[in-house]
Amino acid sequence: MKQYEMYKAALADVKKPCAFIDVEALYDNMKAITNKARGKNIRIASKSIRSVAVLRDILAYSPTFQGVMCFTGEEALYLHDQGIDDLLIAYPIWEESILRSICPRVSSGALITVMVDSVAHLNRLEKIAREEGGYFLVCLDIDLSSQLYGIHFGVQRSPLRTMKQVKEIIDFLKDNNTLTLDGVMGYEAQIAGVVDADPKQRAKGFVIRHFKRKSSRAIVKKRKQVMKLLEKNGLSVRFVNGGGTGSLHQTTKEKVVTEVTVGSGFFNSHLFDKYKSFQLHPAAAYAIEITRIPEKNIYTCFGGGYVASGPAGDDKVPEVFLPKGGQLTKNEGVGEVQTPIHYKGKVELTYGDPIFLRHSKAGELCERFLTLHMIEAGTVKKTYTTYRGDGKCFL
Repeated sequence: MKQYEMYKAALADVKKPCAFIDVEALYDNMKAITNKARGKNIRIASKSIRSVAVLRDILAYSPTFQGVMCFTGEEALYLHDQGIDDLLIAYPIWEESILRSICPRVSSGALITVMVDSVAHLNRLEKIAREEGGYFLVCLDIDLSSQLYGIHFGVQRSPLRTMKQVKEIIDFLKDNNTLTLDGVMGYEAQIAGVVDADPKQRAKGFVIRHFKRKSSRAIVKKRKQVMKLLEKNGLSVRFVNGGGTGSLHQTTKEKVVTEVTVGSGFFNSHLFDKYKSFQLHPAAAYAIEITRIPEKNIYTCFGGGYVASGPAGDDKVPEVFLPKGGQLTKNEGVGEVQTPIHYKGKVELTYGDPIFLRHSKAGELCERFLTLHMIEAGTVKKTYTTYRGDGKCFL
């Protein structure tokens, strides 16, 4: 009740729906993440933040936080314009105009690294670099998914599954004066991005944890093999990137890994409550306002339908955060224009009162709001813009 009243008072004069950050929780999460880093650098996944000001706050918090993993080339160019450097673009870019914008910046000293996983990517980059009279920094994305009991455990990402395929890329890059191998990345999505302790799915969680243990052993082995292959062919890299929030506890143990990517852990959206290996603090949420009371214990709020991407399911729907005990109704869920909440708790609710929800995924919330209200010591100390608030829409 105390936390509900604090947020309610802090946002009393803020138009709703609105998104906000609990600054103290955010900094607690930063501290916990640095403590788990085991001496590795932490690269910030901007997809999970989507606010230049918040990115700057995290980067300023500790030297452990070095570099940003972007989700589009346009975003990387924008962040570079904002004075942020060491930008790794997590997904391959095919759009020619974006690549032609990146190339001269890299040639002038910018650390903007593009992702590759095929000779087709390399051919396109080489052609553009020659035409632009410059070069690209590239990162090799290796596949770390597993085939277990006939099931593809992981995401459909990179096609580089064997050392023979990796060797083909290495041969292309050796003595190439337009493409410089800057890093190696392997994202173990099946470890970092799959919940394994959902109290509603205990049996499934047990199976997933078993799959994770088997997959983890193969991941460690494959990363070592790739690095040995690079060394054998006389190639070195500036960084070896791995992991995510959900695998921070184990990816940091790998000697060949120099940095681990973390994004969702800073805001700690509700999906990340359901991991057995770690717990962080809810730092991001949004407020919707009661505008109807159609019957006893039903409070209908304006807006609220901010559902996460991915396969449709209950885990992609926002959850009622405060007041505790509030629940979405099964027949309506969260709606674009209105969201009924069933609540029978101790807090007396009426017209105009807020109900606070948490998004399933961290950064996607920012696509629905122009600003983030930063609550500290019970008041909104400042308001930051999101990418949307900056007039940007990258995907």
